[in-house]
Amino acid sequence: MTARLGIIGTGNMGGAMVQGLAARQDLELHGYDPDQACLERLAGACGLRQQPGPADLASECDYVVLAVKPGLVPAVAAEIAPALDKSKCLISVAAGVRTKDLVFWSNQACPVARVMPNTPALVGRGVFALCLEDENLSREQAGFIQGIFQDLGQVHLLPEKSFDSFTALIGSGPAYVYYFMESMVDAGVYMGLGRAQATEMVLELFAGSAHMAQQEGCHITQLKEMVTSPGGTTIAGLGALEKRAVKASVLEAVREAARRSRELGGE
Repeated sequence: MTARLGIIGTGNMGGAMVQGLAARQDLELHGYDPDQACLERLAGACGLRQQPGPADLASECDYVVLAVKPGLVPAVAAEIAPALDKSKCLISVAAGVRTKDLVFWSNQACPVARVMPNTPALVGRGVFALCLEDENLSREQAGFIQGIFQDLGQVHLLPEKSFDSFTALIGSGPAYVYYFMESMVDAGVYMGLGRAQATEMVLELFAGSAHMAQQEGCHITQLKEMVTSPGGTTIAGLGALEKRAVKASVLEAVREAARRSRELGGE
């Protein structure tokens, strides 16, 4: 049986969903975005069915994904509420938008689900947190939602109370990784390497290290110790990081991001 999945907002995240799910034969993909050129590009490349407005999309689809900026969610949810009913499901990928707010803004018209992605979803390597706590969600709907996001990356079912932690660690996480990568490239340039060459080296360093961590099945600490010979260069570098409390700074960064996530969510 073919399910009709509609995505309101086909920019970065919504567009990534369309491209990642286009090959599925059991899905009929619909989309709406004010940017007509974006819609037409996805229609040509992925067979996306264009809808003239959010309410039209909601009327046509079984599952409606809100992939708009958080500040637009209340208005869009209210606009489509008359087109929703108990047979449909509303899914939000907007950061900081709580389940109870989705229920309220959509006038309790249908079951709702909340999803938190991170930006590597744009290249098919996302990590997603799913909150499927709405008691009105059917087992079939919950399974469907889990299945579509598993096609786009790694999925973790989490209680909503853990979403701020997930947002701080994984949602914001790519920025921390890029910050450290940028620092490594700058260090290479400082030591006399060309910037382009240092960048190429650092990119492969991170990709190779992550791949090794996935393949070896060892604890990350063990992998670190494999590189750390007594009295060698690595322990000298790690000692400098410890002296400057880099690990404590990372912990504090994630804690501060979680605090801001709670604040943005109205807590």
